[in-house]
Amino acid sequence: MSGTMRPPLICGQYSLLSMLLTALLLVPGSWANAQSAAAETAQFERDQALATSQAAIGRQVRDSTFYDSDGQVRRLSDYAGKPLVISLIYTSCFHICPATTKHLAKVVQQARSVLGTDSFSVITLGFDTPNDTPDAMKIFARQQHVEIPDWDFLSTDAQNLEVLAEDLGFLYYPTPHGFDHLIQSTILDRDGVVFRQVYGIQFEVPHLIEPLKVLVFGGSPNDSLLDQLGSRIRLFCTVYDPASDSYKFDYSIFAGLLIGLVMGGFFVYLLIREWRRLHAHNKHAAERPSARI
Repeated sequence: MSGTMRPPLICGQYSLLSMLLTALLLVPGSWANAQSAAAETAQFERDQALATSQAAIGRQVRDSTFYDSDGQVRRLSDYAGKPLVISLIYTSCFHICPATTKHLAKVVQQARSVLGTDSFSVITLGFDTPNDTPDAMKIFARQQHVEIPDWDFLSTDAQNLEVLAEDLGFLYYPTPHGFDHLIQSTILDRDGVVFRQVYGIQFEVPHLIEPLKVLVFGGSPNDSLLDQLGSRIRLFCTVYDPASDSYKFDYSIFAGLLIGLVMGGFFVYLLIREWRRLHAHNKHAAERPSARI
């Protein structure tokens, strides 16, 4: 689903276009060539970044060290045991990163309402390491009005960022006005393996919740049979309603499954009863003495 999308680049892409437009004023007749060059450059960078991002799916992410907004040390391994959503931003981004974070917060709240308040964790990591300090991340979170439990705004150093960005397939390039990068949120499973990439500023709600639903309700090998059955029921009965742009537990699906199981069981009972009747009849007929002529 996410692999077919065309995620946008930000900041530097617009700087390139501005320079090309300026060149047009100095070199008459160059509009077609400049337009073609801008399209080819943006397309190449976008396709390369997307291919790198998609290649990370299924990759085990190495442990890294971070600092929370209070300056306390956190490690990626601290979040193991349940799914984790990682969003990478830089705090000097004045529009795209704030808008992306606000939309992510909206979808995270929807996801928690159907999957459980402690079903998964979220971290927002600043990748402009000299400037995205713990204080800067704290201010950024406050400005976006994000006060959601189990969501940390983290800083890190260049070395740890390099390791994490490589494992997540996240490419970013400095530009005169910020960074070029994919607008990307990465979902890790409970073991720290990249499960899905989600792209866009205002991505569709199911793009994030569907993979989380699979990870949360997919169950664990250590779950009891009853727990696994309950998880499977919630997996199939938690459905997206496009009209309200939200998820709900659809009891009609469970009722339909239950009716189907009851009818199937009754049909099997009838087959077994008929088979036994025919078997008893044939056996009785075989045991009767032959009539004398």
